[in-house]
Amino acid sequence: MKKNTFLYVFVFIALLFPSGLKAENDTLKYVDASTFELIGKGFSDTENLYERLPASLKDKTRPAVWSLSKNCSGLAIRFRTNSRIIAARWELTGDVTMNHFAPTGIKGVDLYCLEKGKWLFVNSGRPNGKVSRSVIVKNMEGKEKEYMLYLPLYDGVSRLEIGVEQAALIDNPRIDSPRKDKPVVVYGTSITQGGCASRAGMSYTSQLSRMLDRQFINLGFSGNGKLDLEVAEAMSGIDASCFVIDCVPNVSAGLMKEKYVRFYEVIREKNPETPVLMAENPRYTHMAFDQKTRAAVHEKNSLLKGFYQELKKKGDRHLYYLKAGGMTGDDLEGTVDGVHLTDLGFKRQAGHFYPALRKIIK
Repeated sequence: MKKNTFLYVFVFIALLFPSGLKAENDTLKYVDASTFELIGKGFSDTENLYERLPASLKDKTRPAVWSLSKNCSGLAIRFRTNSRIIAARWELTGDVTMNHFAPTGIKGVDLYCLEKGKWLFVNSGRPNGKVSRSVIVKNMEGKEKEYMLYLPLYDGVSRLEIGVEQAALIDNPRIDSPRKDKPVVVYGTSITQGGCASRAGMSYTSQLSRMLDRQFINLGFSGNGKLDLEVAEAMSGIDASCFVIDCVPNVSAGLMKEKYVRFYEVIREKNPETPVLMAENPRYTHMAFDQKTRAAVHEKNSLLKGFYQELKKKGDRHLYYLKAGGMTGDDLEGTVDGVHLTDLGFKRQAGHFYPALRKIIK
């Protein structure tokens, strides 16, 4: 009996950790990803490389915002290689877990390849702890191609390496895609940050970046898109094609009355002609049943529409408004918990934003 039990355990381990995977990893060369182009980053003066806010805000913004700025949402590595195998090794700062959010989205990496001008999903690197190593794809042709590796949505990365075959070329990209000039800057909430996409490339800002071939700067702060004026001041220094304010889910009607217009004004003062898009609070699926939530969302969206109309009356010709109707569909199937989006919800949200942003940024 003991002999059979040992055999079963051995077979299980062999299936879980195939020897071929270890052999492939051991024959690869790993290159520090910091030598390649990092996209989706709005500020060069961050405390550490894979972070989203300038170091100067460390003692100025709220601790929760500062902590979330160390999550990598929206950041991606651009490179090219002719390797038939691509792998990754990465070390997380937090090793975050949640009961409603796939680990591949929270702390995995996500690989895309540029084919005939379109970014196509290749595979995800699955995390297996604070330090992970994953062969993402193998058995490729060995032709030189351009790639984009998205970093985790809800965790930080202290170290990242890309693995390729020993004799393979790996270098910076030749093609400027998504375009670096004039990024779209999006300020918002956990939904903006990417909760709860199954993998990093499925957040709505990353999808829009591929759809519009334009870099997006993701400044979504889970539960903390609360109109912090120092964040608006930092945002205002980015040479953007459009600023999107998508934070209504995180603010009360009272906080909106106190700070929303001022947040907009801080951005507008340095960017008098840059388009600003105000987005309504999405219509949560459980609003069909939760009357209190439905009333609160309607109140906030009504307030937002009033702010927009007043600012337009004052002469802002570069201010735009995005209604929530249809943003995540009408079948109540786009979320994991009534609020945070699944990949289906994010696909619909990106499709809802796309025509407005395409027209705005031309």
